[in-house]
Amino acid sequence: MSAPDALVHVVDDDLSMREAVSSLLRSVGLRIETYVSAAEFLERWVQPSRHPECLVLDVRMPGLGGLELQRQLGQAQQRLPIVFITAHGDIPMTVRAMKAGAVEFLPKPFRDQDLLEAIEASLARSRDALRDHEGMRALQARFDSLTPREKDVLQLVAQGLRNKQTAYRLGITEVTVKVHRHNIMEKTQASSVAALMGMLERLRHAGPR
Repeated sequence: MSAPDALVHVVDDDLSMREAVSSLLRSVGLRIETYVSAAEFLERWVQPSRHPECLVLDVRMPGLGGLELQRQLGQAQQRLPIVFITAHGDIPMTVRAMKAGAVEFLPKPFRDQDLLEAIEASLARSRDALRDHEGMRALQARFDSLTPREKDVLQLVAQGLRNKQTAYRLGITEVTVKVHRHNIMEKTQASSVAALMGMLERLRHAGPR
């Protein structure tokens, strides 16, 4: 399970648990950062990360609890995969954590293999999210490279206007519209108008980046 680029954050107020989890994860080649509280994690955690990472998080701790930390991260749009560990779990608590996006909810004591599998799934989710984020950044950069006039043409193309209608709206010739449309397709690397519209829809759903 060696993943030198990955980082696992372990938040637990129990020193013996932090040490046991850290030892296990280092034995399979993972980098570890440990924290005695959720507050310390929030203070030290650096974002944005360019490497896959996940959070092994105790539920009940002095001060800010694990579920509250999960809620705060969600509100801040920080999609950090979380594996909960707890000696005081119950079904409602588990359901709440999983509905909020937790990868796993493990009662203490848990098997080493169960924790490793949960972390592996979490890091896989993190890698997928990073790839998607980088893909969206590259896509946004292609659209940002359009000139103001090309963006005007694109907006009308998205509304379904034909070249002649676009030319009339913008006060330019139809030939000029065709040139702009060619440049738009080339700069965005769209293979068709349908593909171009699909790219725009992805950017709209992604929101500000």
